[in-house]
Order: sequence, then structure tokens, then C-alpha cells
Amino acid sequence: MSGNQSCLTGAEDTLSVLVCLFHAWEEWAGLDQEDYLSVLEYLLWVFTPLAIVFIVPFLIVIFLYLSILFLHVYKRKNQLKEAYCNNLWDGARKTLATLWDGHGAIWHGYEVHGMEKIPDEGPALIVYYHGAIPVDYYYFLAHVIIQKGRTCHSVADHFLFKIPGFKLLLEVFSVIHGPQEECVRALKNGHLLAISPGGVREALFSDETYPLLWGERKGFAQVAIDSRAPVIPMFTQNVREGFRSLGTLSAASSPVSDRHTSANPREHPESLVGEIPHQIQSPLTSVTLQQRQTVQYVTKPTHQVAAVCTGLVLMCI
Repeated sequence: MSGNQSCLTGAEDTLSVLVCLFHAWEEWAGLDQEDYLSVLEYLLWVFTPLAIVFIVPFLIVIFLYLSILFLHVYKRKNQLKEAYCNNLWDGARKTLATLWDGHGAIWHGYEVHGMEKIPDEGPALIVYYHGAIPVDYYYFLAHVIIQKGRTCHSVADHFLFKIPGFKLLLEVFSVIHGPQEECVRALKNGHLLAISPGGVREALFSDETYPLLWGERKGFAQVAIDSRAPVIPMFTQNVREGFRSLGTLSAASSPVSDRHTSANPREHPESLVGEIPHQIQSPLTSVTLQQRQTVQYVTKPTHQVAAVCTGLVLMCI
């Protein structure tokens, strides 16, 4: 302590005083370098599960903005080629599709069953269940670009077009806000078009029993009749187990296997608008019933992770 007292006596500025006080406290507590390493190891052990469960969802947002940044760089790099090339964005779409497909395979073990039911050419209206965070649909779009060499047009809610920085991303991947006339035009031009009748309402208020919250939305049925395009029901198993709520915290991510299934295309040339939603809901409902039977085996590990994380937080406190 005598050394520390002399240190304090000779200190001329605030920083020197603080350093001397720190050394005095360190000597009094009997701490050495190994003690600091032990504390760091303990903190790392405590906070690693929390980081995995609660920070990983934000990586999806970061990944989206990295995709947008890549598109802006790609656009500047290929400004001169734009005047001579009709498919300027093909390279960018395939590059991003490869990255997203890799992310789905590594984190969610994403796989597609029934890809052969998606036509190699010609129109088709794809109707899908909307998860809490539709990352499964992003993986599906990547799969279509890689395996079919096609860009699937998508119908999205208006709020998506108001998110800063998303304009270029939505344009490149042919996302529209969904007037019926524009949807019919896309299908008559031979494109694939995907829509979730449940939309944001289904994303927010559906649960682990996977109810279809379509209400009285029948606009997609009128689009199918006017365009005479086949309708393909689509569902991703475990889509709500990958991103779900843990207590009062939402959008927690867990590495759950996602299996994407496409049903057989259905023709509805003579159907009434009111009949088509029931005809499309039938195969989706049968798949969701199977999902309800298996969901308990998936949710149990998720809740175990939540319990472990809560316990670690309490221990840390």
C-alpha cells in the first residue's frame, strides 16, 4: 500500500489518480491476470446462448441490407452494360439467391419437396401460408432462381415499400403491392406470381396450430379466374418454430429444420370466386393438421432453450 500512497502523492492529473486507485483496489482484492480471464470466460459462457437466441434474428435484417448494398454496388458497376443488356440484374439475382440458399441450408436445413410442380415456363399462381417472419419464402425465391432460372413475382403489403432502402431490392425481385390488374398482367405475361392471402394478419395472429386467417379475402381467386393460371398451394413445415415468441420476447430464432412442400397445380377455369379459396384451403389445411401433430416435438427444444437462457440470466444477476 505504501507504493500506492506514493503513487497518489505524485499524481498530477485525474487520469493518474484513477490509475493509482485502480491499482490500489486490485492489490486490496488480490486479483491477478488469471482472475480476469476466469471472469471473461464466465461471461462468455452466460451470454453466448442469449446471443444465439435473441441476436440471430437481427442477422436477417442485416443480411437484407447487405443484399441491398450489393445491388447498389452492382448497379453502379454495370451502368454502361445496362444500355446493351436486357437482363442486367440476372447476375445479381443469382448471386444473392446463392447466398440466401446457403443461409437456409446451414441455419434451417431448408429443403424443398415438389419443386417439379413449379413450371419451368408459363404462368402459375402460388398461394402460401405466411409465417411470423416469411424467411422461408425468401429461401423459396432463391430456390426458384437457382433451379428454375426464373424470378417469381411477389405480392407484398404496402408497408414494405415504405421501409428505407428497400426500393431497389423490391424492384430487382419483382415485388408488387398487389392491384388485381397488375397481378393478372404478370400472369398473362407468363410469370410466376406468389401471394399470401393471410398476409400480415396471418403473420401476427396465427399461432402454433397454424390456422389460415384469410377472412373474406378473395381477390387472389379473381386473379386466378381472370388469368386462367393454375394455382399451386404451398406450405413450409416448422416455419413458426424457427421464429416465434419466447415469453414476452418475440422473433427469437432457433435452428429448426424447414421443409417446404408444394401441392399439385389446380386449374379453376369455370370456378366461382367464392369456391376457389375453399378449394385451395383444403390441401393447405391437411398439411397444417400434420404439422400440428409434430409441432410438440419441435417446440419442446425451443422452450428448453428459453428456460436455459432465463436460468443463465438469473445466475448472472
